[in-house]
Amino acid sequence: MLDESRSPGRGRFITLEGGEGVGKSTNLGFVCEFLARRGVEVVRTREPGGTPRAEAIRRLLLDPAEEEPLSDDAELLLIFAARAQHLERLVRPALARGAWVVCDRFTDATFAYQGGGRGIDNDAIATLETLVQRGLQPDLTLLLDMPVEAAQRRVSERGNERDRFEQERADFFTAVRNVYLRRASSQPERFAIIDAAQSLEDVQQAIEACLQDWWGGMT
Repeated sequence: MLDESRSPGRGRFITLEGGEGVGKSTNLGFVCEFLARRGVEVVRTREPGGTPRAEAIRRLLLDPAEEEPLSDDAELLLIFAARAQHLERLVRPALARGAWVVCDRFTDATFAYQGGGRGIDNDAIATLETLVQRGLQPDLTLLLDMPVEAAQRRVSERGNERDRFEQERADFFTAVRNVYLRRASSQPERFAIIDAAQSLEDVQQAIEACLQDWWGGMT
């Protein structure tokens, strides 16, 4: 099935990826400001979530309640249900009108968390990816990467109650990080790896340099 978002005049789709504690949410705003200064319409969003129904699914996914543990397959299907709603109601319409969408996580996270962390077969994830996305992929993915131990310290320093994913053990996040790095290595034309262990100023300088190069290649 053809992906209509590849039509002339479409906006661009940028995603930020990485494990817990790497600073995606903080730097998402920085990316949006960079683009807004260049006169484009920017739509900021996140996954799972981004629309009211998708946000309701997000709450189910992150709820750490133990009364009824969520099965791995149910988790995967909920993520793609939220993604289908998000794409239909927000992402595709924005891209079609020429807006630039900047998203905190997308399907790379599914391969990393559900594939790497949960051990779900990549073919199952790829089948749902084909069904839901119809060829839509990010134009640029910024992977914020840092050692798991350091990222976990950042999560602890927040002092907030941990959600269902943040409560996972270090070996889960090691598997997540390894999948992210493998995907980045296999798709260097789309991924840019940012050393998130640096100071925020240095991280944002690296992000800006990457965006400047990417922007220059399109103009």
